Amino acid sequence: MNPIRLLSFVFLALAAACSSGHRAVSPPAVIPLPVKTQTADGLFLIDEHTTLSFPDDEKVVAVADYFKAWIRQPAGYELKRTEEGANHNTIVFQLADIDSLGSEGYLLDVTPEKITLTAKGSAGLFYGVQTLLQLLPPEVYSFKKAEGVSWALPCVRIFDKPRFGWRGMHLDVSRHFFPKEFIKTYIDLIAMHKLNVFHWHLADDNGWRIEIKKYPKLTEISAWRVYREDQPWRERTPPKPGEKATYGGCYTQDDIREIVKYAADRQVMVLPEIEMPGHTSEVFAAYPPLSCSGKKTFVQAGSYWPNVDIFCAGNDSVFVFLEDVLDEVMELFPAPYIHIGGDEADKTNWKKCPKCQQRIKDEHLKNEEELQSWFVQRIEKYLNAHGKKLIGWDEILEGGLAPEATVMSWRGEEGGIESARQGHDAIMCPVGYCYFDYYQADPEFEPEAIGGFTTLKKVYSYEPVPEELSPAEAKHILGTQGNVWTEFIPTPEHAEYMAVPRMTALAEVAWSPASERNWDDFRKRLNTQFKRFDYMGVNYSKGSWKVDIQPQLSKDGKQFTIVLETEQTGYPVYYTLDGSDPDTASLLYEKPIVIDQTATIKAGIFKDGKLKERYAEKSFLYHKALGKPAWLKIQPNPRYGGNGAQTLVDGMTGSRKHNDGYWLGFKGDDLDLTVDLKQTTLVHRVAVNFYQRQASWIFLPVEVKIEVLNDRREVVASKILKPQAKPDAEGTLIETFRAVFQDVKGSAIRITAKNIGTCPPWHRGAGQPAWMFADEVIVN
Repeated sequence: MNPIRLLSFVFLALAAACSSGHRAVSPPAVIPLPVKTQTADGLFLIDEHTTLSFPDDEKVVAVADYFKAWIRQPAGYELKRTEEGANHNTIVFQLADIDSLGSEGYLLDVTPEKITLTAKGSAGLFYGVQTLLQLLPPEVYSFKKAEGVSWALPCVRIFDKPRFGWRGMHLDVSRHFFPKEFIKTYIDLIAMHKLNVFHWHLADDNGWRIEIKKYPKLTEISAWRVYREDQPWRERTPPKPGEKATYGGCYTQDDIREIVKYAADRQVMVLPEIEMPGHTSEVFAAYPPLSCSGKKTFVQAGSYWPNVDIFCAGNDSVFVFLEDVLDEVMELFPAPYIHIGGDEADKTNWKKCPKCQQRIKDEHLKNEEELQSWFVQRIEKYLNAHGKKLIGWDEILEGGLAPEATVMSWRGEEGGIESARQGHDAIMCPVGYCYFDYYQADPEFEPEAIGGFTTLKKVYSYEPVPEELSPAEAKHILGTQGNVWTEFIPTPEHAEYMAVPRMTALAEVAWSPASERNWDDFRKRLNTQFKRFDYMGVNYSKGSWKVDIQPQLSKDGKQFTIVLETEQTGYPVYYTLDGSDPDTASLLYEKPIVIDQTATIKAGIFKDGKLKERYAEKSFLYHKALGKPAWLKIQPNPRYGGNGAQTLVDGMTGSRKHNDGYWLGFKGDDLDLTVDLKQTTLVHRVAVNFYQRQASWIFLPVEVKIEVLNDRREVVASKILKPQAKPDAEGTLIETFRAVFQDVKGSAIRITAKNIGTCPPWHRGAGQPAWMFADEVIVN
């Protein structure tokens, strides 16, 4: 068929059902959601007589073999190849030069007599096969014969292509070594979701995982550490004298070639990451002269922070070593990119190292930040000369970005924004949305994680293109990826649990049109995806059972409209408004709740008449500053920015989780807030809460000043308050700073809080910027 006619055919309205006599078919549960889907009555039935037609193209043949293998296992028979032109009970894979499909798009037409899958190349055919498999019963994902299953597909016409070219998943194998077979399983999950990048983090302080033949000690020494899996990650003890390192592992070059081919057969590019200049202490266990001190280290068994060990930028031998390593890496990985890390490079040793200081002088650099930029640019020139491009974490922006570098923006979106504005490509994976080592549900009911809280719904809500970018700048956003760091993830089963189904949500973010994404629809389709995972034996998370209390304050500040949401479907939510524990005799949530007075909502999901996990709780406080205009002299850190100053006068206090969206976080900065009360008001009491968890580098302010201002913004009353708790107090604490006034009238409130500045000398982060978190300002 002519390509133009073929494409037009997809968009024709269905004038009649594909076949009479069959029930109407609901929209298929395809994830990620296709660009355009048209369903009709009728089914195509795969049986032992169904044939498969495809051209004699090596890559197309590989896709056909992949499809046949999936059918063979559960159906128990092999689809036979037929000649091109067959029109009955056949599945046709064909190539056509249709520009609108791009390199990864496809057209799929299912009728009762024939399935036709069309694409420009093998990638599009492969993604079309993923959709074909999802149109079949979930048993198609079984690794054994499925008895009594009708292998029927609904009649459907699909036009589909990805929104972004970079759709990735990362896996850290340094903190814990994962066997080769699990890496293949991980790649299968990536491919199933129409993702196309596997970012393989192969080297870090806790272990070197790639065989480099020129430097065998990397395999013999740097790949192994002493066994401390029976100790908490952050409290692991160093090796004892003479203790043998027995925990770890390494992938041989043959292993890597096998995995790279396995991925390529599934349209997945493998991106290797070799960390530099920091996160490299494991190298110095084998080759100590490459560090600034020249001292032999040991491979870290657990947390290592601050990780001060770093390649000596003034030592030419370092670059001989790195170029030798990169030569072997480039030979193993055909991808156009090499990831060099570049993150969290502590420059303490560079400041003390005579060789590094001489390098700064010789290269006419201003400081150690520019020295890191020089280091990265030197590596980039070497990679470019060998036909490769450099990718690094967003710290590579510091001191100046290498000319052709691509930035992976993880500390927020700022790195990606800055990169795009400089005309560089960026991949978006901000920690708040794309770090899948964070908790995804109530920590009390979850396996241990590094911290944080990133639910399935939050991942699904992510928009990779920052609204600050112009259309021209936005073209530099290549896409997005999910990152799985494994400090607290020691097994393949745990890695699956943390990645899936958040990987599923991110896949739809990366592939589907932003305008078509819908959480409720996705969640329904996910139920079918869970059945597929069950047959595959994937250890996936069922998601959060916590009710999400979503309030909206009216513009006049007089009432809240509250929506109760959940990641689960089909289960009732009961709630109370007086702070009592709900049960099945409490109020059943059916529509948004409106309140106009102080109240405490408790809500829970009930399964089989019993509370599932525990209640969600939120208090709504009515006070004189509620909803009033407010502004901050210094803005909070974007990672903990909430809704800016209005977060502090929205009537809601923060929980014991500093990242719940109700706390504003200031990194090294003071708080300076002014609230306009809009009229002269009698002020009796002003209170504000601050948060401390010194293990997370969060401290109470050293001083809080609360001032009442008149119409001319003159101070009419003030109180200076000091914290009761000490900076070294253990655990999480919330302290209220409260000022009481007698017969004071004012039209504005100003609150200033002085940050401790840097972590104290006794703290493990000594000298590093300290965090300060504040929540609701209550005026009565």
